[in-house]
Amino acid sequence: MNTTQVKAFGTENTTAPLEQMNIERRQATAKDVEIDILYCGVCHSDLHTARNDWGGSVYPVVPGHEIVGKVTSVGSDVSKFKVGEMVAVGCMVDSCKHCSSCDQGLEQYCLNGFTGTYNGNDKHLGIQTFGGYSEKVVVDESFVLSVPANLDPAATAPLLCAGITTWSPLRHWNVGEGSKVAVVGLGGLGHMAIKLAKALGAHVTLFSRTPGKTQDALDLGAHEVVISTDKDDMAKVTGKFDVIIDTVPYVHDLNPYVSTLAVNGTLVVVGYLGPLDPMLNTVPMILGRKTVAGSVIGGIAETQEMLDFCGKHNIVSEIEVIKMQDINEAYERMLKSDVRYRFVIDMASLKG
Repeated sequence: MNTTQVKAFGTENTTAPLEQMNIERRQATAKDVEIDILYCGVCHSDLHTARNDWGGSVYPVVPGHEIVGKVTSVGSDVSKFKVGEMVAVGCMVDSCKHCSSCDQGLEQYCLNGFTGTYNGNDKHLGIQTFGGYSEKVVVDESFVLSVPANLDPAATAPLLCAGITTWSPLRHWNVGEGSKVAVVGLGGLGHMAIKLAKALGAHVTLFSRTPGKTQDALDLGAHEVVISTDKDDMAKVTGKFDVIIDTVPYVHDLNPYVSTLAVNGTLVVVGYLGPLDPMLNTVPMILGRKTVAGSVIGGIAETQEMLDFCGKHNIVSEIEVIKMQDINEAYERMLKSDVRYRFVIDMASLKG
């Protein structure tokens, strides 16, 4: 298969900084869309993969799965997109397309494993996939999304991960007018959960460990803030919430939040992967038919639904735009939660 060299930013090992390199992109096949990348969001998963925190990283790693750009060419069999259109690519660029999950539009749960936008297995080239920290990307049209014309392209980029990660559980657990939703953690995921739940018609509460984020949460659309370290504050919301979206990316105690679920309520973990410590106490779950669940990103149709909803309600992420050359500093700041609420790379800085 013919390939083209493009500029990218990536790392050669777990400790090396990200730096400019050249990577191979395939030339568009009949079903492919070639995209000139304009903006790419920066996700915690990018950092984890670059540093092999989860194991399994294949080097060189070129992160980036919150991609917005313009179509520069399409394959002969492409019917959904035209040159010049603003499009997006999220966390997946392929799946088996025939398992029971894929048949339901749940490609993120592909039983044969979806192909990640980076650090996946490129079936065309026989190497790992490379992400959006690059000049361009070539993607099967089935995994390309349309961006509403009224949305700011840069601020749209984080919707492709932070947006859909919170939208999918809100939709799956039927959040709508009158729902009582709580969000744990106010970061890239949490701020999108507040915006989306509010737009769906829910009464939205933020759980925060300190009062410092109260005004930010209210400005984003939350109706109230509960300080989770204050026993009296927590007691006031016992048995209140239909759905809790837990976005905290590290191990923490879920039990205090379970007690705030209403009967039939569900706490959905979207931020943390790993064993729980302390363990879950099943007593309040059994006595209130309460559920602790997990969710990851969303299918392609669901992601397009989310983008269209955001277009209708003028919802985008709160971002700080950076140059590609500043990515290593951005990673260090991200580890300190020193960003409101998502970094987005202006890829013109790489192309210049």
